[in-house]
Parts: sequence; C-alpha cells; structure tokens
Amino acid sequence: MSSKRILAMALWTTCTAGVAIPVLAHHSFAMFDQGKEVTLVGTVKEFQWTNPHAFIHVEVAQGPEAGVWDIELNSPNNLKRQGWKPSSVKPGDKVTLLANPLRDMSQHKGGLFIAVTLPDGTVLGDQTRADRSRPINVPTP
Repeated sequence: MSSKRILAMALWTTCTAGVAIPVLAHHSFAMFDQGKEVTLVGTVKEFQWTNPHAFIHVEVAQGPEAGVWDIELNSPNNLKRQGWKPSSVKPGDKVTLLANPLRDMSQHKGGLFIAVTLPDGTVLGDQTRADRSRPINVPTP
C-alpha cells in the first residue's frame, strides 16, 4: 500500500471521527419523565446561559418539592430565537416554573423546562403545551 493511500485513509478516519464523536456526546431526553409535570414556586438561584443547554437553578422553599431544582432548557442559540436574553431570568426572581421531572432524582432534583412565569407575569416557554407528542426542547421548523 502506498504512503499516499495510507495518509488519505488516516485523514479520512480522523475527519469521520471528528464529526461522529460530537454527535455521540449529545444525550437524549429519556432521563426526563415527559408524562409528568411539576409546578415549582421558588426563587432563582442562578441562570446559566451556557452551551450546550441553558439551566435555571431554582430554590423551592416549601412543600413536597422543597429543595434546589436544576432545570435544563434548550441551547442559548435556540432560546435567543424564541425571544430569550441572557438577562431574561435573574437570581432572586420569584418564579413559577413548569417542568418534566427527572425519572431518577436520587442524586438531585431536576427537570426539563416547559415554561416559567416571571415576577411581572411574563410567560416564557409554552405553558399550554398542546402538542405533548414532542419534547419542548426540540426547535420548531
């Protein structure tokens, strides 16, 4: 086998792996129970506008849902297209958040974002969620 052919095969393998590995790294949403919804009334501890997914960390003070919840949102790029800004949610905001809970909350409380009602009454996300056949984190075409 010629050295040019070996070099071409090595280059092809490297390029193929470079494309395939990021695809494999992205997780599914199977860890969330999209058949259940929880309503969380609490205070935002932190809003992370980060890739690959933004997060709202909210502290719920009372009731069976008490504790800190880590709520996963869409990517900042998709959120921006939906009208969000990095300043849309701020630490200290009193919010009502709707989410699909994690299936296993033995390590921490968390969920998949559906909607949040901000202190001024603004609703971000889809509170009606009419199409329950699709997860909220999938951008609409």
